[in-house]
Amino acid sequence: MIVGTGNVGASIAFSLINQRTSINEIILTDINSKDAEGEAMDLSDALPVAPTTIKLSAGTYADAKSCDVVIITAGVPQRPGETRMDLLNNNAKIIKSMIKEIMKSGFDGIFLVVSNPMDVLTYLVWKYSGLPENRIIGSGTVLDSARLRQKIATFLNVHPKSIQAYQVGEHGDSEFALWSTANVGGEKITSLVSEPNRKRLEEETRNEAYEIINRKGATYYGIGVCVAHILNSIFDDEHRILSVSSYDDNNDVFYGFPSVVGRRGIYRRLNLKLSEEEGINLQKSINVLKEAIKSVS
Repeated sequence: MIVGTGNVGASIAFSLINQRTSINEIILTDINSKDAEGEAMDLSDALPVAPTTIKLSAGTYADAKSCDVVIITAGVPQRPGETRMDLLNNNAKIIKSMIKEIMKSGFDGIFLVVSNPMDVLTYLVWKYSGLPENRIIGSGTVLDSARLRQKIATFLNVHPKSIQAYQVGEHGDSEFALWSTANVGGEKITSLVSEPNRKRLEEETRNEAYEIINRKGATYYGIGVCVAHILNSIFDDEHRILSVSSYDDNNDVFYGFPSVVGRRGIYRRLNLKLSEEEGINLQKSINVLKEAIKSVS
């Protein structure tokens, strides 16, 4: 089930029907039921020529009972000049009422949270749902890591799939790149890209969403494909390592960090050895999220 049929929710559904996937049904729901119905109709028109077979319809929260995964994209979108944290109070209220209704249906699957501020809302979904933390996943910094790899690839003139690099922490202004573990074909990126250029690439990655929003008002294609990527890892039990927002029990917070994702949700977070600077940056990011959680708890 995809909750919220705005640009992001519709882009996730569109990404799924345009690839081969194990997912066999998508239910769209929105507070504006007419919009959900319209999106379902429009997307269904593509099914006869799509590469996969998916049952697609509009529904309600009551339909969540039969779903394996509920994707949360609903909420107030980020506008030009706003940070993701500016959305917190309004979207926390929306999430609370939404989760209450979904859980009332008997839902017992995995929540995948995309709405912003994503890490804080992922934490709230965990608290409001009462489900185990391994079945609560945020889209994390999967998109940010993809942006980082694309920028490194362009700089080095190699294919982005040959690059292993993660942007981690809050999906927001305190995120940063794990340069100490980043490599291309096994060669450390720190030996290929100078520190000034690494800082520039990292900053460009962090600010990419703002640049897109300033130009076209919203971002949705990138996150649509990234969420489809996460979903395929869940449904195919791929045990793929993705920088999703997962639970850190030492700090009682969710944030983007390389984690093993599969059919049970989060199998484990990787225990990477960070540099001293990266450890400091991660703690700063954790502190930002803790303060935000306190403001709505």
